[in-house]
Amino acid sequence: MRPPLRNLQQLLDHLARLNRGRDEVSLRLVVESIGTRSFGPLLMLVGIILASPLSGIPGMATTMALFILLIAVQMLLGRNQFWLPQWLLSRSVKHDHLIKAISWVRPVARRIDAVLRPRLTVLVTNSAAYVIALICVLISIGLPMMEIIPFSASIVGLALTAFGLSLVVNDGLLVILAVVLVCATFGLAVVNIL
Repeated sequence: MRPPLRNLQQLLDHLARLNRGRDEVSLRLVVESIGTRSFGPLLMLVGIILASPLSGIPGMATTMALFILLIAVQMLLGRNQFWLPQWLLSRSVKHDHLIKAISWVRPVARRIDAVLRPRLTVLVTNSAAYVIALICVLISIGLPMMEIIPFSASIVGLALTAFGLSLVVNDGLLVILAVVLVCATFGLAVVNIL
Protein backbone atom coordinates (compact mmCIF):
# COMPACT_ATOMS: atom_id res chain seq x y z
CA MET A 1 0.00 0.00 0.00
CA ARG A 2 1.43 3.36 -1.02
CA PRO A 3 1.52 6.26 1.46
CA PRO A 4 -0.98 9.05 0.76
CA LEU A 5 0.23 12.09 -1.16
CA ARG A 6 0.24 15.05 1.22
CA ASN A 7 1.37 17.96 -0.97
CA LEU A 8 2.02 19.00 -4.56
CA GLN A 9 5.74 18.20 -4.44
CA GLN A 10 5.00 14.62 -3.38
CA LEU A 11 2.49 14.37 -6.23
CA LEU A 12 5.12 15.61 -8.71
CA ASP A 13 7.75 13.23 -7.29
CA HIS A 14 5.26 10.39 -7.65
CA LEU A 15 4.57 11.29 -11.28
CA ALA A 16 8.29 11.57 -12.02
CA ARG A 17 8.87 8.05 -10.65
CA LEU A 18 6.16 6.64 -12.95
CA ASN A 19 8.21 7.14 -16.06
CA ARG A 20 11.35 5.32 -14.93
CA GLY A 21 12.29 2.77 -17.58
CA ARG A 22 9.50 3.87 -19.95
CA ASP A 23 9.55 5.85 -23.16
CA GLU A 24 5.95 6.95 -22.57
CA VAL A 25 3.57 7.20 -19.62
CA SER A 26 -0.13 6.56 -20.22
CA LEU A 27 -2.96 8.41 -18.55
CA ARG A 28 -4.16 5.02 -17.28
CA LEU A 29 -0.91 4.56 -15.34
CA VAL A 30 -1.19 8.05 -13.85
CA VAL A 31 -4.81 7.62 -12.73
CA GLU A 32 -4.25 4.10 -11.36
CA SER A 33 -1.10 5.07 -9.50
CA ILE A 34 -2.68 8.11 -7.85
CA GLY A 35 -5.76 6.08 -6.91
CA THR A 36 -8.07 7.82 -4.45
CA ARG A 37 -6.06 11.02 -4.80
CA SER A 38 -6.90 11.37 -8.52
CA PHE A 39 -10.02 13.47 -7.87
CA GLY A 40 -8.12 16.42 -6.41
CA PRO A 41 -5.55 16.72 -9.22
CA LEU A 42 -8.26 16.33 -11.89
CA LEU A 43 -10.37 19.09 -10.31
CA MET A 44 -7.23 21.24 -10.24
CA LEU A 45 -6.61 20.57 -13.92
CA VAL A 46 -10.16 21.58 -14.89
CA GLY A 47 -9.91 24.65 -12.65
CA ILE A 48 -6.64 25.75 -14.23
CA ILE A 49 -8.13 25.37 -17.72
CA LEU A 50 -11.17 27.45 -16.76
CA ALA A 51 -9.10 30.10 -14.97
CA SER A 52 -6.88 30.49 -18.04
CA PRO A 53 -7.72 32.36 -21.25
CA LEU A 54 -8.86 28.99 -22.64
CA SER A 55 -12.20 29.57 -20.89
CA GLY A 56 -12.91 32.25 -23.51
CA ILE A 57 -13.05 29.63 -26.28
CA PRO A 58 -16.72 29.09 -27.22
CA GLY A 59 -17.96 25.81 -25.78
CA MET A 60 -14.99 25.34 -23.42
CA ALA A 61 -17.05 26.05 -20.29
CA THR A 62 -19.71 23.54 -21.39
CA THR A 63 -17.08 20.90 -22.16
CA MET A 64 -15.45 21.43 -18.77
CA ALA A 65 -18.90 21.29 -17.13
CA LEU A 66 -19.33 17.75 -18.46
CA PHE A 67 -15.89 16.79 -17.15
CA ILE A 68 -16.66 18.32 -13.73
CA LEU A 69 -19.94 16.41 -13.61
CA LEU A 70 -18.13 13.16 -14.44
CA ILE A 71 -15.60 13.79 -11.64
CA ALA A 72 -18.21 14.87 -9.07
CA VAL A 73 -20.61 11.97 -9.71
CA GLN A 74 -17.78 9.50 -9.28
CA MET A 75 -16.78 11.21 -6.03
CA LEU A 76 -20.38 10.88 -4.82
CA LEU A 77 -20.42 7.20 -5.78
CA GLY A 78 -17.35 6.66 -3.60
CA ARG A 79 -15.15 5.30 -6.39
CA ASN A 80 -11.55 4.62 -5.40
CA GLN A 81 -10.19 6.13 -8.58
CA PHE A 82 -11.43 8.21 -11.44
CA TRP A 83 -12.92 6.38 -14.42
CA LEU A 84 -12.16 7.57 -17.92
CA PRO A 85 -13.07 6.03 -21.29
CA GLN A 86 -10.55 3.51 -22.65
CA TRP A 87 -9.61 5.70 -25.63
CA LEU A 88 -8.58 8.48 -23.26
CA LEU A 89 -6.80 6.19 -20.77
CA SER A 90 -4.65 4.84 -23.59
CA ARG A 91 -3.31 8.32 -24.40
CA SER A 92 0.27 8.77 -23.32
CA VAL A 93 2.93 11.42 -23.01
CA LYS A 94 6.61 11.04 -23.83
CA HIS A 95 9.02 10.56 -20.94
CA ASP A 96 10.99 13.71 -21.80
CA HIS A 97 7.87 15.87 -22.03
CA LEU A 98 6.59 14.69 -18.64
CA ILE A 99 9.93 15.38 -16.96
CA LYS A 100 10.09 18.82 -18.60
CA ALA A 101 6.55 19.67 -17.44
CA ILE A 102 7.28 18.46 -13.91
CA SER A 103 10.47 20.53 -13.69
CA TRP A 104 8.57 23.60 -14.94
CA VAL A 105 5.80 23.17 -12.34
CA ARG A 106 8.08 22.20 -9.42
CA PRO A 107 9.08 25.78 -8.32
CA VAL A 108 5.42 26.82 -8.29
CA ALA A 109 4.49 23.69 -6.32
CA ARG A 110 7.22 24.45 -3.79
CA ARG A 111 5.80 27.95 -3.21
CA ILE A 112 2.25 26.63 -2.92
CA ASP A 113 3.32 23.89 -0.50
CA ALA A 114 5.07 26.50 1.67
CA VAL A 115 1.73 28.24 2.24
CA LEU A 116 -0.67 25.29 2.31
CA ARG A 117 -0.77 22.67 5.01
CA PRO A 118 -3.28 20.34 6.62
CA ARG A 119 -5.67 22.52 8.63
CA LEU A 120 -9.40 22.53 9.20
CA THR A 121 -9.22 18.97 7.88
CA VAL A 122 -12.83 18.34 8.88
CA LEU A 123 -13.70 20.33 5.72
CA VAL A 124 -11.87 17.94 3.38
CA THR A 125 -12.28 14.48 4.85
CA ASN A 126 -15.09 11.91 4.93
CA SER A 127 -18.54 13.45 4.43
CA ALA A 128 -17.12 16.90 3.65
CA ALA A 129 -15.70 15.51 0.38
CA TYR A 130 -19.28 14.61 -0.59
CA VAL A 131 -20.32 18.22 0.03
CA ILE A 132 -17.47 19.34 -2.25
CA ALA A 133 -18.72 16.90 -4.89
CA LEU A 134 -22.29 18.26 -4.57
CA ILE A 135 -21.01 21.82 -4.99
CA CYS A 136 -19.13 20.66 -8.10
CA VAL A 137 -22.36 19.17 -9.49
CA LEU A 138 -24.05 22.57 -9.00
CA ILE A 139 -21.10 24.27 -10.68
CA SER A 140 -21.32 21.90 -13.66
CA ILE A 141 -25.05 22.64 -14.04
CA GLY A 142 -24.52 26.42 -13.96
CA LEU A 143 -21.29 26.59 -15.95
CA PRO A 144 -22.78 26.47 -19.48
CA MET A 145 -24.81 29.60 -18.67
CA MET A 146 -21.65 31.35 -17.51
CA GLU A 147 -20.26 31.36 -21.04
CA ILE A 148 -22.23 34.57 -21.64
CA ILE A 149 -21.17 36.29 -18.38
CA PRO A 150 -17.66 37.78 -18.60
CA PHE A 151 -15.06 36.33 -16.19
CA SER A 152 -17.55 34.08 -14.38
CA ALA A 153 -16.03 30.86 -15.76
CA SER A 154 -12.57 32.09 -14.74
CA ILE A 155 -13.70 32.74 -11.17
CA VAL A 156 -15.29 29.28 -11.02
CA GLY A 157 -12.00 27.93 -12.37
CA LEU A 158 -10.18 29.45 -9.40
CA ALA A 159 -12.73 27.84 -7.07
CA LEU A 160 -12.27 24.42 -8.68
CA THR A 161 -8.50 24.78 -8.44
CA ALA A 162 -8.89 25.58 -4.73
CA PHE A 163 -11.19 22.56 -4.24
CA GLY A 164 -8.69 20.30 -6.02
CA LEU A 165 -5.77 21.64 -4.01
CA SER A 166 -7.71 21.25 -0.77
CA LEU A 167 -8.25 17.56 -1.52
CA VAL A 168 -4.56 17.05 -2.27
CA VAL A 169 -3.10 18.88 0.75
CA ASN A 170 -6.06 18.50 3.17
CA ASP A 171 -6.33 22.27 3.66
CA GLY A 172 -9.88 23.17 4.68
CA LEU A 173 -9.10 26.87 4.43
CA LEU A 174 -9.04 26.40 0.65
CA VAL A 175 -12.54 24.90 0.81
CA ILE A 176 -13.77 28.08 2.50
CA LEU A 177 -12.06 30.20 -0.16
CA ALA A 178 -13.58 28.06 -2.92
CA VAL A 179 -17.09 28.33 -1.47
CA VAL A 180 -16.73 32.13 -1.25
CA LEU A 181 -15.63 32.24 -4.91
CA VAL A 182 -18.56 30.02 -5.99
CA CYS A 183 -21.06 32.19 -4.10
CA ALA A 184 -19.54 35.35 -5.60
CA THR A 185 -19.74 33.86 -9.09
CA PHE A 186 -23.35 32.80 -8.77
CA GLY A 187 -24.16 36.23 -7.29
CA LEU A 188 -22.48 37.84 -10.32
CA ALA A 189 -24.49 35.59 -12.62
CA VAL A 190 -27.79 36.51 -10.95
CA VAL A 191 -27.01 40.24 -11.16
CA ASN A 192 -26.12 39.98 -14.85
CA ILE A 193 -29.20 37.91 -15.69
CA LEU A 194 -31.57 40.28 -13.89
